[in-house]
Amino acid sequence: MKMNIDSRAFRKDMNNIVQYSFGFLEGAQKGKTVMYRTLGAGVSKIMYEYIDSNARVSPATLHHVYEWSEVGTPQGRLFDIDFTISNLGLTFKTNLQQSTSIKNGSRVPFYDKAKIMENGIAVTITPKKAEALRFEIGGEEIFTKEPVTVLNPGGETQGKFEQVIDTFFNLYFRQSFLRISGLESHFNNPSVYRKNLQSGKKQGRSAGIKTGFQWVASAGVGM
Repeated sequence: MKMNIDSRAFRKDMNNIVQYSFGFLEGAQKGKTVMYRTLGAGVSKIMYEYIDSNARVSPATLHHVYEWSEVGTPQGRLFDIDFTISNLGLTFKTNLQQSTSIKNGSRVPFYDKAKIMENGIAVTITPKKAEALRFEIGGEEIFTKEPVTVLNPGGETQGKFEQVIDTFFNLYFRQSFLRISGLESHFNNPSVYRKNLQSGKKQGRSAGIKTGFQWVASAGVGM
């Protein structure tokens, strides 16, 4: 029995498959920027909704990051969520804004209430135009001409905004978001590599770059 094998064609096919594999990895790396941009926008949107939902359930702990009487509403938010893309990956950052609304019984906004209450910063209130300050403690009306220092103006709010952000990433994001959004199944099933193997056998690295890029870049938030 005699068999003739075209070793040149075999070597060419094997070389193209190897180059296809290297190209796939290169394309996947290039596709990260597109994926991060889509993922960043999607995660930010879901994070806003997650915080709003928690605020409606527990207004006593998160009312400080919303305008007065608008706890848990998009229009009442006193925070922004931004994301940046770098060689290290995707980074999220939150910023607290100044309040512009006026609480019932007040004359001016409590401008930095989100930052002050979140960080537990003591506030000293001094009478300016009036001769004395008036406030209530335990239902009793108090008047004083001396400055009043409130050691913890936020009550239960101190550190709660940071806590809900940590909970989002450490629990919800890891345990639910990756699965529900489809990202986990997408990256656990690189079937596109096998589907395009014949093209890679013919075209080599260029087919690999195209396939890898599309596979990673198409990974979005399917929620």
